[in-house]
Amino acid sequence: METGNEKTVLLGMTLDELKGVAREMGMPAFTGAQMAKWIYDRHVTDIDEMTNISKGNREKLKQRYTIGARKPIDAQYSKDGTIKYLFPVATEKRKAAMAQPDGSSKEFKPLFVETVYIPDGERATLCVSCQVGCKMNCLFCQTGKQGFEGNLTAADILNQVYSLPEREKLTNIVFMGQGEPMDNLDNVMRATEILTADYGYAWSPKRITVSSVGVRGKLKRFIEESDCHVAISLHSPLPEQRSELMPAERGMSIKETVELLRDYDFAHQRRLSFEYIVFAGVNDSIAHAKALVNLLKGLTCRINLIRFHQIPGIALKGADDSKMEQLRDYLTQHGVFTTIRASRGQDIYAACGLLSTDRKLHDERQ
Repeated sequence: METGNEKTVLLGMTLDELKGVAREMGMPAFTGAQMAKWIYDRHVTDIDEMTNISKGNREKLKQRYTIGARKPIDAQYSKDGTIKYLFPVATEKRKAAMAQPDGSSKEFKPLFVETVYIPDGERATLCVSCQVGCKMNCLFCQTGKQGFEGNLTAADILNQVYSLPEREKLTNIVFMGQGEPMDNLDNVMRATEILTADYGYAWSPKRITVSSVGVRGKLKRFIEESDCHVAISLHSPLPEQRSELMPAERGMSIKETVELLRDYDFAHQRRLSFEYIVFAGVNDSIAHAKALVNLLKGLTCRINLIRFHQIPGIALKGADDSKMEQLRDYLTQHGVFTTIRASRGQDIYAACGLLSTDRKLHDERQ
């Protein structure tokens, strides 16, 4: 459970935990189900809005608990309709400090993460974050340049959905924002449980995709305990080159990751995809395409080719359309279903951690 402002946050609690709160406060157990309805169905922001709970019980709850919803504090709007929001968060470490009576939380400055809303016809996808910064330090990612500040709590992961102005339009959620989901697996699993549970958002797991670079042990657990779609950040089939782009290759190689994935059924229950950012003159050759075919042979999956959105201080450049199409056509002709992902939000750096980096630098200057 998560605390904030010396009160425990209800957002992010499971039904059993909410029932436990009710019992602890001397209320009937069904009050926990009422709270779940108010939080995950009605999206209340204040306990006083839970009008089918007696006023006396609401007063008791307010003494020790809060909903924990936080509105975004900034937004950038792309000409294509993509919106990048900046949410205030408090990592697990900071939450623990806030609970201390000695004022140790005063040393902490505010933290922020980005959430990207991507409308596309009848679909509307939300790209959520799970960490402040990231330990993986991929060469092409701005988030890794921030350094790692900590894991988001389940409440702060869910709040990116809960407090989104376009929440009712969402059709899909992808855990492809800031951070490595497998590096914060407990909180990611709790968030996806609530998103898919009958007492929560009651979404189909097929509406949720969780990405990973491949983290030993954690990826296996996620596959076995969750029915959500899986996306693997690949970006090069060549181990030496991938380790230069993605240091995580040294911890769990892409070959090990693919061999693990072969043990599970991705033909019927859920989708397996590989994300492949295409860099000009780096990983866009037919030799790379042949290596991809060999690596993924016999695996039911798809490859999403992604245009690279250039970020400051990185010499990598995105491949042109002809190279992207050449890769797609070769892979598809050789049995690997491949698509080119439409580039969205490039004018607001939607794929990067620039908005939260700017906010962090601003706060550090204060």
